[in-house]
Amino acid sequence: MAETLLTVRGLSKRFGGLLASDQVDLDVVRGETHAIIGPNGAGKTTLLGQLAGDLRPDAGAIRFAGRDVTRFDAPLRSRLGLARSFQITSIFRDFSALDNVALAVQAHRGGNFRFWRSARDERALREPARVVLESVGLGARAGVLAAHLAHGEQRQLEIAMALATEPRLLLLDEPVAGMGLDESQQMVRFLGALKRRITIVLVEHDMDAVFSLADRISVMVYGRIIATGTPPEVRSNAEVRRAYLGEDATP
Repeated sequence: MAETLLTVRGLSKRFGGLLASDQVDLDVVRGETHAIIGPNGAGKTTLLGQLAGDLRPDAGAIRFAGRDVTRFDAPLRSRLGLARSFQITSIFRDFSALDNVALAVQAHRGGNFRFWRSARDERALREPARVVLESVGLGARAGVLAAHLAHGEQRQLEIAMALATEPRLLLLDEPVAGMGLDESQQMVRFLGALKRRITIVLVEHDMDAVFSLADRISVMVYGRIIATGTPPEVRSNAEVRRAYLGEDATP
């Protein structure tokens, strides 16, 4: 039986009068790519923020690799093996691709972003950073300033920075957002190769990407997960078609 890496029970988060997470239950199995989909405002990014430790839930529990991490902050969760990439690219645009990943290696090892002492001078940081860049297909772009990378390459760089923390679970928030057709197809191919190496929770609006990549899908509507299953199960779920796809489920 597959091992459950992440368990969420009764997770709730309120912003004033808005209930963004409403008693969310979720299980993520080791080695799977688990997509979370839903309309705008469904609470997907809020859920991801709670899983990463960027937001503290009002109620409920999060267990990761057998530990209760509900009250752990994001840096501690990162050290335990939880990494996140964001919907909006968060890189250091005036640093090279290699420098960006070296800084992520440095932070994971307990250092900080010491801009006055560049990570570019530390071989112990640069060599593992170079290996990570090669693994995401950016080895030839190591010396290029992040600002000069194409949008798709910047998203790959951000994922490389997350991978530099040696995660067991990678949280991805709309990795193909803002991409053209060619870039999005390239990212899907990249994530398809990556999914064989790491457990992924994927929030994404691009349904072609979701149904291409996901082993299982959870559907969120108004802060609640209304269905979880394989892509064919979710596609044929009458409640999902009514609530999310806006389709009439009657024959």
